[in-house]
Amino acid sequence: MSERGRLGDFLYARRSQLRPADVGLKDYGDRRRVAGLRREELALLAGVSASYYTRLEQGQSLGASPEILDAIARALSLDESERRHLHDLADAGRRRAPAARPRPEQAGTTTLHLLSTLESVPALVTGRRADVLAWNGLGHALFAAHVDPDSPRRATERPNLARMLFLDPHTRALYADWTAKAKAVVANLRMVAGRHPDDTLLTSLIGELTVKSPEFAAMWTGHQVRPCEFARYEMRHPLVGTLTVTQQSLQLPQAADQLLVLAVTEPGSPSRQAMSLLAQAATADGRAPSDGERTASRVAAGQP
Repeated sequence: MSERGRLGDFLYARRSQLRPADVGLKDYGDRRRVAGLRREELALLAGVSASYYTRLEQGQSLGASPEILDAIARALSLDESERRHLHDLADAGRRRAPAARPRPEQAGTTTLHLLSTLESVPALVTGRRADVLAWNGLGHALFAAHVDPDSPRRATERPNLARMLFLDPHTRALYADWTAKAKAVVANLRMVAGRHPDDTLLTSLIGELTVKSPEFAAMWTGHQVRPCEFARYEMRHPLVGTLTVTQQSLQLPQAADQLLVLAVTEPGSPSRQAMSLLAQAATADGRAPSDGERTASRVAAGQP
């Protein structure tokens, strides 16, 4: 992060990505020292003074009202997710509370029961930082068959989807269009970091990926913001070959920062057939039961 701070870095990055023609301004062909809109042009579009906007971008003013932030969001042509991110950054800049140690994350019993019912659909539960908190057998077989299936149960060994995507060649090879998947993961991490600027574990993860992956570092500086909610990917599984899945991330109502991630295939498609083969292989392989299956078994036996 530069001396501008998180808010200033975001404003600078998004301003530099806009051309005058993008926002209805005439470009008279004069030479610009930097790419994108000038501060004065953006301030004019937002209806604020150039000096005020300059102080805001340079991190010298932390008192922007919601109305001013919305005006700047409109001037930058931000979508709804990006507008919320802008407000999150401004709120974080006004807070001066010391960083608290993050609470350990874990999937609740109700969530594990839900996982145990999803036998034919790959499913996993992720936490705030993209850690895998639990998965069903098919989710493990699709996303990380090379990883210990019990690893989500051990907080210090949990697979992290972002780390695996950038640093694990097995996970990287799963996606035919790895770049599209990587950009989606980075954009979601950027959004989460705006909501939780004091999460030291999240900051550490971002720092690790920035140092170890030049591709992550380049994507991170783009300041793209987007939740991972719905996307189609072609996956190249080492056991069953190519299949197309729709990955959907559903917010769990009982845990604000946890997502249920599903990989759905179209009925009657070759991808659905490949998924059925993967399910059969996972069962025949004698894998250990998933967290959800263990919980269901304990409940059925009357155990806590």
